[in-house]
Amino acid sequence: MTLDSLPIGQAARIAAVDWAMVAEEEGQRLRALGLDAGAKVAVAHRGIFGGADPLAITVGRMTVALRRSHARAMQVELT
Repeated sequence: MTLDSLPIGQAARIAAVDWAMVAEEEGQRLRALGLDAGAKVAVAHRGIFGGADPLAITVGRMTVALRRSHARAMQVELT
């Protein structure tokens, strides 16, 4: 399952990231925010316009806004 399809509030762990789907500078930013393999995450909210962008993702005690295309590059495992 990818992060963009994770139900709101469901805890998961990032199993793998397809960095080829993300621009290099955006990938660096995501890694700096802790969004890499092994991170524990949950979807807190989805965008209000058609349920699209952005996604609010909880990473530890931090909440970050994430594009759906970036979340689609992240494979997650339910915890």
